[in-house]
Amino acid sequence: MLPTTLQNHLETILKARIAEVRPISGGDIHRAFRLTATDGREWFVKTNNTAQAPTMFKTEAQGLALLGASQVIRTPKILGQGCTDDGHAYLLLEYIAPGYKNRLFWENFGRALSNLHGNTSAQFGFAHNNFIGSLPQSNTRHPSWEAFYAEERLWPQMLLACEKGYFDKNSETQLDHLCRKIAWLCPKESPALTHGDLWSGNFICDTSGQAVLIDPAAAFTHREMDLAMSRLFGGFDAAFYNAYEESWPLESGFEKRMEVYQLYYLLVHVNLFGGGYVEQVRGILKRWG
Repeated sequence: MLPTTLQNHLETILKARIAEVRPISGGDIHRAFRLTATDGREWFVKTNNTAQAPTMFKTEAQGLALLGASQVIRTPKILGQGCTDDGHAYLLLEYIAPGYKNRLFWENFGRALSNLHGNTSAQFGFAHNNFIGSLPQSNTRHPSWEAFYAEERLWPQMLLACEKGYFDKNSETQLDHLCRKIAWLCPKESPALTHGDLWSGNFICDTSGQAVLIDPAAAFTHREMDLAMSRLFGGFDAAFYNAYEESWPLESGFEKRMEVYQLYYLLVHVNLFGGGYVEQVRGILKRWG
């Protein structure tokens, strides 16, 4: 259940008496709860007492705020973020009741994502580093996509995976060859504001039938990263991709180069969950390295 010190702290912030605390399942890293006050108001909180949890919640809040500021897609309102004196870090958000996907859900979602990607920056990267899952994600700015993707995404994950014994020098050589090709493999586009970890577990449908983005790993990257990630574990409804393409067409060849973007997310999964994803990584390196 919710630690007593944290509940008392949240009641002070909310100026409310919490009458009910219900665990919410689904997360791999943090514990999450739905809070209900005596007057019926509800909130969502996630908490953890690991050393890096305060920084994780801080950067998650910053990512949600950035995505929400675009005003093209909903994100939960941020109500508080911090840590109790006894080490319980937390992120307090509005509670968004789940709804049902109406017939326009995927179409609206696809258009909203293309509009989100229309937010740009002078360089690839972000003002601060953040996390993807529980792994640190470097966002040092670069003027080119090929430099950013290689140095801030692919190599940190590959080197970590090598330290864990999943890959060898041959894999590093293949990755080096792939990185030299990124400049002509990926279309030349301006940096796009991306969610950064866009799979089916990181959005919800609210009661109005609209998509709400959660758990971002936000940065200004290549817009095709979000689309590639969304296709990695089963994909979204075809109406999502059709609406996105109608709003902002992709350059031809995405179906082939998609796995170049997916390589990053697969390396992340190797480092988070173990060797079950190693063969997928090796296959991409063999084809492109």
